[in-house]
Amino acid sequence: MATATKDIAYTPRLKALYNDTAKKELQAELGLANVHQVPKLEKIVVSVGLGKNKDDKRYYEAVKNTLTKVTGQAPIDRMAKKSIAGFKIRAGMNRIGINVTLRGNVMYEFLDRFVNIAMPRIRDFHGVGAKAFDKGGNYNVGINDQSIFPELTFDETQLIHGLQVTFVIANEDKVHSRALLEKFGVPFEKEGGRR
Repeated sequence: MATATKDIAYTPRLKALYNDTAKKELQAELGLANVHQVPKLEKIVVSVGLGKNKDDKRYYEAVKNTLTKVTGQAPIDRMAKKSIAGFKIRAGMNRIGINVTLRGNVMYEFLDRFVNIAMPRIRDFHGVGAKAFDKGGNYNVGINDQSIFPELTFDETQLIHGLQVTFVIANEDKVHSRALLEKFGVPFEKEGGRR
């Protein structure tokens, strides 16, 4: 007689942390009346602008490979929305940038690897800046060198390029966004420039 085994759903560590403890702590710390007012990470967008290298196929392939390996998803090409003569860009021009949007479990896995493995590998790292919040409370981190990600081999980091990580957060203001990111372990630099 065969016994039925129940499938165990895997929950990423930071997602479990948010649901089990951080949500309640944030509600108390921020003085929120309703649990639905607690800030929540909606998605993470990892993007690279190709800039002056938009016509260089080797550079494009290196960037595409980096985003695929780092995020585990296939990136998509971004088109220009406006014409900018100074940058030789016309509206509708394809491949001016590449990005990946992460949601759900994949988003929490990337966040865990980014904060706990990649960020500590940044040279002379003293924390991320506290002024990189936009008006909506979303947070942007710019990385100058993709070699901080251990998923990439030495050969894949020979053509150096940067990337931008955007945390899109459902919140009421920037203070709430920062409190959420601190719960996830994002290290903000102190007032004097050091953590």
